[in-house]
Amino acid sequence: MSMKEIISVLLLLSIVVPFGAYFLSGKKHGKRYLVTNIVSFFTVAVVASVFIFSGKVEAASEAVEVAQASAEGWRYMAAALVTGLACIGSGIAVAAASSAALGAISENEKIMGKALIFVALAEGIALYGLLVSFTILGG
Repeated sequence: MSMKEIISVLLLLSIVVPFGAYFLSGKKHGKRYLVTNIVSFFTVAVVASVFIFSGKVEAASEAVEVAQASAEGWRYMAAALVTGLACIGSGIAVAAASSAALGAISENEKIMGKALIFVALAEGIALYGLLVSFTILGG
Protein backbone atom coordinates (compact mmCIF):
# COMPACT_ATOMS: atom_id res chain seq x y z
CA MET A 1 0.00 0.00 0.00
CA SER A 2 1.50 3.33 -1.03
CA MET A 3 1.69 6.47 1.09
CA LYS A 4 -1.06 8.16 -0.96
CA GLU A 5 -3.45 5.28 -0.34
CA ILE A 6 -2.72 5.27 3.39
CA ILE A 7 -3.30 9.03 3.64
CA SER A 8 -6.52 8.75 1.64
CA VAL A 9 -7.82 6.00 3.91
CA LEU A 10 -6.90 7.97 7.05
CA LEU A 11 -8.64 11.10 5.77
CA LEU A 12 -11.73 9.10 4.91
CA LEU A 13 -11.74 7.42 8.32
CA SER A 14 -11.31 10.76 10.09
CA ILE A 15 -14.60 11.82 8.52
CA VAL A 16 -16.59 8.57 8.61
CA VAL A 17 -15.78 7.37 12.15
CA PRO A 18 -16.99 10.47 14.10
CA PHE A 19 -20.15 10.74 12.01
CA GLY A 20 -20.80 7.00 12.39
CA ALA A 21 -20.35 7.28 16.15
CA TYR A 22 -22.71 10.25 16.19
CA PHE A 23 -25.46 8.41 14.36
CA LEU A 24 -24.95 5.20 16.39
CA SER A 25 -25.22 7.14 19.67
CA GLY A 26 -28.71 8.29 18.80
CA LYS A 27 -27.59 11.77 17.76
CA LYS A 28 -26.48 12.77 21.25
CA HIS A 29 -23.40 14.84 22.11
CA GLY A 30 -23.21 16.29 18.61
CA LYS A 31 -20.68 19.00 19.48
CA ARG A 32 -18.25 16.45 20.88
CA TYR A 33 -18.37 14.37 17.70
CA LEU A 34 -18.04 17.48 15.54
CA VAL A 35 -14.95 18.59 17.46
CA THR A 36 -13.53 15.06 17.18
CA ASN A 37 -14.17 15.14 13.43
CA ILE A 38 -12.51 18.52 12.95
CA VAL A 39 -9.48 17.72 15.11
CA SER A 40 -8.89 14.31 13.54
CA PHE A 41 -9.32 15.56 9.98
CA PHE A 42 -6.94 18.49 10.34
CA THR A 43 -4.41 16.37 12.24
CA VAL A 44 -4.33 13.86 9.40
CA ALA A 45 -4.21 16.69 6.83
CA VAL A 46 -1.22 18.34 8.55
CA VAL A 47 0.64 15.05 8.90
CA ALA A 48 -0.13 14.25 5.25
CA SER A 49 1.16 17.62 4.10
CA VAL A 50 4.37 17.06 6.06
CA PHE A 51 4.88 13.72 4.33
CA ILE A 52 3.88 14.98 0.90
CA PHE A 53 5.97 18.15 0.97
CA SER A 54 8.91 16.78 2.94
CA GLY A 55 11.04 16.57 -0.19
CA LYS A 56 11.05 12.80 -0.49
CA VAL A 57 9.38 12.54 -3.85
CA GLU A 58 9.65 9.04 -5.29
CA ALA A 59 9.80 10.06 -8.96
CA ALA A 60 12.50 12.74 -8.55
CA SER A 61 16.05 11.51 -8.97
CA GLU A 62 17.93 14.67 -8.09
CA ALA A 63 17.73 17.02 -5.13
CA VAL A 64 17.02 20.02 -7.36
CA GLU A 65 13.93 18.40 -8.82
CA VAL A 66 12.74 17.51 -5.33
CA ALA A 67 13.14 21.09 -4.12
CA GLN A 68 11.30 22.45 -7.16
CA ALA A 69 8.43 20.01 -6.71
CA SER A 70 8.16 20.88 -3.03
CA ALA A 71 8.23 24.62 -3.72
CA GLU A 72 5.58 24.22 -6.42
CA GLY A 73 3.33 22.37 -4.00
CA TRP A 74 3.70 25.06 -1.35
CA ARG A 75 2.91 27.74 -3.95
CA TYR A 76 -0.37 26.04 -4.79
CA MET A 77 -1.14 25.58 -1.10
CA ALA A 78 -0.49 29.28 -0.41
CA ALA A 79 -2.63 30.39 -3.35
CA ALA A 80 -5.49 28.16 -2.22
CA LEU A 81 -5.29 29.45 1.35
CA VAL A 82 -5.18 33.09 0.25
CA THR A 83 -8.17 32.71 -2.02
CA GLY A 84 -10.18 30.63 0.43
CA LEU A 85 -9.58 32.80 3.48
CA ALA A 86 -10.21 36.01 1.54
CA CYS A 87 -13.52 34.64 0.28
CA ILE A 88 -14.55 33.56 3.77
CA GLY A 89 -13.69 37.00 5.13
CA SER A 90 -15.53 38.66 2.29
CA GLY A 91 -18.59 36.53 2.91
CA ILE A 92 -18.65 37.51 6.58
CA ALA A 93 -18.23 41.19 5.70
CA VAL A 94 -20.92 41.10 3.01
CA ALA A 95 -23.34 39.37 5.39
CA ALA A 96 -22.88 42.09 8.01
CA ALA A 97 -22.90 45.00 5.57
CA SER A 98 -25.87 43.83 3.51
CA SER A 99 -28.10 43.15 6.50
CA ALA A 100 -27.28 46.59 7.90
CA ALA A 101 -27.86 48.13 4.47
CA LEU A 102 -31.28 46.50 4.16
CA GLY A 103 -32.25 47.79 7.58
CA ALA A 104 -31.10 51.30 6.73
CA ILE A 105 -32.84 51.29 3.32
CA SER A 106 -36.11 50.17 4.93
CA GLU A 107 -36.07 53.30 7.10
CA ASN A 108 -34.76 55.78 4.50
CA GLU A 109 -34.78 54.95 0.79
CA LYS A 110 -32.50 57.87 -0.11
CA ILE A 111 -29.37 56.16 1.28
CA MET A 112 -29.52 53.16 -1.05
CA GLY A 113 -26.46 54.27 -3.05
CA LYS A 114 -24.34 54.73 0.08
CA ALA A 115 -25.41 51.35 1.42
CA LEU A 116 -24.52 49.58 -1.82
CA ILE A 117 -21.07 51.14 -1.74
CA PHE A 118 -20.37 49.52 1.62
CA VAL A 119 -21.53 46.13 0.35
CA ALA A 120 -19.31 46.50 -2.73
CA LEU A 121 -16.32 47.43 -0.55
CA ALA A 122 -16.83 44.27 1.44
CA GLU A 123 -16.94 42.23 -1.78
CA GLY A 124 -13.61 43.74 -2.82
CA ILE A 125 -11.84 41.68 -0.15
CA ALA A 126 -12.39 38.54 -2.23
CA LEU A 127 -10.98 40.26 -5.31
CA TYR A 128 -7.85 41.28 -3.40
CA GLY A 129 -7.36 37.68 -2.31
CA LEU A 130 -7.71 36.52 -5.90
CA LEU A 131 -5.15 39.07 -7.07
CA VAL A 132 -2.69 37.95 -4.41
CA SER A 133 -3.14 34.30 -5.42
CA PHE A 134 -2.50 35.22 -9.08
CA THR A 135 0.66 37.00 -7.93
CA ILE A 136 1.80 33.92 -6.02
CA LEU A 137 1.18 31.58 -8.95
CA GLY A 138 2.58 33.94 -11.56
CA GLY A 139 5.89 34.70 -9.86
